[in-house]
Amino acid sequence: RGVQAHRLCPPRGAGSSLEPEERSMEPPAVAEEEEEEEEAVPLSVAPGPVGCQLFGYVGIEAVLDQMKIKTMKTGFEFNIMVVGQSGLGKSTMVNTLFKSKVSRKSSQPGQEERIPKTVQLQSITHVIEEKGVKMKLTVTDTPGFGDQINNENCWDPIIKYINEQYERYLREEILITRKRKIPDTRVHGCVYFVPPTGHWLRPLDLEFMRRLSKIVNVVPVIAKADTLTLEERAEFKQRIQEDLKTHAISVYPQEDFDQDPEDRALNDRIREKIPFAVVGADQEHQVNGKRVLGRKTKWGIIEVENSAHCEFPLLQDLLIRSHLQDLKDITHNVHYESYRVRRLNESNWPGPSPLNGLPT
Repeated sequence: RGVQAHRLCPPRGAGSSLEPEERSMEPPAVAEEEEEEEEAVPLSVAPGPVGCQLFGYVGIEAVLDQMKIKTMKTGFEFNIMVVGQSGLGKSTMVNTLFKSKVSRKSSQPGQEERIPKTVQLQSITHVIEEKGVKMKLTVTDTPGFGDQINNENCWDPIIKYINEQYERYLREEILITRKRKIPDTRVHGCVYFVPPTGHWLRPLDLEFMRRLSKIVNVVPVIAKADTLTLEERAEFKQRIQEDLKTHAISVYPQEDFDQDPEDRALNDRIREKIPFAVVGADQEHQVNGKRVLGRKTKWGIIEVENSAHCEFPLLQDLLIRSHLQDLKDITHNVHYESYRVRRLNESNWPGPSPLNGLPT
């Protein structure tokens, strides 16, 4: 009723709509006061329904089907990095996450594994398809990290690699004639493997996560958690959480990026259990008539996907089933955006060439 009355009433101060209106150069003061009162009234006080009720089916919900069909045709990209010392089961963990041989082991059976003298980065790309959905998965391994006697600045090659991917994306983005879809090689998540010592975090672990958490989403996990008892695992996890809080290290999911109360409540439950105590295995065993992934020991089989045995299902849910798109969004909107702003604000950043848009 309020909207209809507003449309039918003539403008304030106007006479008949058929006669021209004579206006003086100095409007009366009363009109100014009335205009100020009109501006002061908020729009939310107008009566009427908040939403608009439809008389029939329009088909707005079909947008979701359109997005699904388009995503299934084009697919999407996901880039993950694993960091940790040799022998912590990084390759096995990645193969267990995606249930396929997406990460090659550093050495074949019967061959001696040589520890590289410096940190080397190896990226392997696979196309995984499940129920018609294609995902271009890139796994980046970091052999040689933390394996030397002197591990000073061993994180520099990793930081350089992550920034190089941001730089590559930025150079494609500032082109005058850009591609419709820019190839995304940026690292969306970094899984850091903490050795199962049962003590506090090492200075290497603290320094790495302190530096890397500022440019990438870091998810710490306790590797080979089956070497710890349940009491040792809980105590070790509590010490790691205290270390992260004491040194102001913000790992994923970060509290500052929670969008609404529901996300905050979900992420709070995840943050209580970080770092996840995980066990990786890429071999199946027969348990109660079912084939399960697990590790066979003298006293039984450790089922990887059983939440009573380890927290691998929580890690899988976080990286793939519930927060995969959020990892990509935070990478693009937060980490890459801060890198882009920093690069464009640098005094030595060259302007784009008029020919191709590349920096001269």
